[in-house]
Amino acid sequence: MDFYHRYESDLALFAELGFKVLRVSISWSRLYPTGEELEPNEAGVAFYDALFTEMRRLGIEPLVTLSHYEMPLELALKYNGWENREIIDLSERYATTCFERFGDRVTKWLTFNEIDSIIRHAFTSGGLIEESTEGDFLQACYTALHNQFLASAQVTKVLHELYPESQMGCMLTMLTAYPNTCHPEDVVATQEKERLLYLCTDVQVDGRYPRLALKALERMGVTIPFQDGDAELLAEHPVDFLSFSYYMSMTESVSPDADRTPGNTVLGVKNPYLETSPWGWQVDPVGLRVSLIDLYDRYGKPLFIVENGLGMRDEVTEDGKVHDEYRIAYFRSHFQEMIPAVDEGVELLGYTSWAPIDLISASGSQMSKRYGFVYVDQDDEGNGTLERLRKDSFHWYQRVIATNGEDLS
Repeated sequence: MDFYHRYESDLALFAELGFKVLRVSISWSRLYPTGEELEPNEAGVAFYDALFTEMRRLGIEPLVTLSHYEMPLELALKYNGWENREIIDLSERYATTCFERFGDRVTKWLTFNEIDSIIRHAFTSGGLIEESTEGDFLQACYTALHNQFLASAQVTKVLHELYPESQMGCMLTMLTAYPNTCHPEDVVATQEKERLLYLCTDVQVDGRYPRLALKALERMGVTIPFQDGDAELLAEHPVDFLSFSYYMSMTESVSPDADRTPGNTVLGVKNPYLETSPWGWQVDPVGLRVSLIDLYDRYGKPLFIVENGLGMRDEVTEDGKVHDEYRIAYFRSHFQEMIPAVDEGVELLGYTSWAPIDLISASGSQMSKRYGFVYVDQDDEGNGTLERLRKDSFHWYQRVIATNGEDLS
């Protein structure tokens, strides 16, 4: 989609939509190409400097992810990514540069995108290469996750020292799951699945490993490699808020014959009460309300929905427009479920969709799975003019923002 060269015109579209906040990510390798340089690449700094300045000029607050599946390749090849504790200090150097150079315009940060995903796709999330790993790969993944937890605490400490009023958040892939039946074993299986999912937020929000999660890991043959000072660092520097992605829900069953369907980088048991997208993702607006209430009830810290949306094959019709009523229906139903959660007392800081403009889908490496309010003329092979086109959902969402969600018609 060439945001690097088109960010000014794209930001103008987002301002036209009425955005008050936009989630963006900084590429670590754009600032530190190998990850080990002593000084940042000033051309990379200049791009983000211009980006954040323009966002602020347009009245759009940046919500910035520090690590979004893009650690420098050299660190993966040399250190096997986050399995090596050396990466913690290198990431602190990178994050400190971000805070010092952009902290006057960025006040809300996220540490790792969907940090729990290192167990599902270890190279993308943590730079781990299975063939380069000595010993058990599952152990390597949890060692890397522990190092990411430490890095999260360390950069949170640095941010608060440099900008005491700024906030650091963590991010969870909210894989909401229900027992497939009321069979007690299905309930137990769901409970066990959630325990390891919440491990990531338990550590970053509460500052400690839960006892039951540690016992579960022990039964899996995994040991968390604590060193002196680790527990104190985690306890003293938790994040300020919790953000999460939410696209769908699934169910859990112990039955080997249960019908499973794809989701956000996972497989789950199909829920017969829900519709599915062409990619098999189950659409569950009520699950968003369940997620908001469960997370706030568990942690009592502000929440931020930072990814939510529907991937579909959009077509430009003869009238030169994209009539995506299905996307409007998806967002409308999910927005309606936020209201009772907030009414119950959930502290919801904000919302950003995935994604405001069509881009290459990470789950399928394809352009044809489109999420945006803005259509981009490009196909799966990279052909097209890159022209931007406002979809019907663009005009609908513009009205939703202008009325602060009162008009969802």
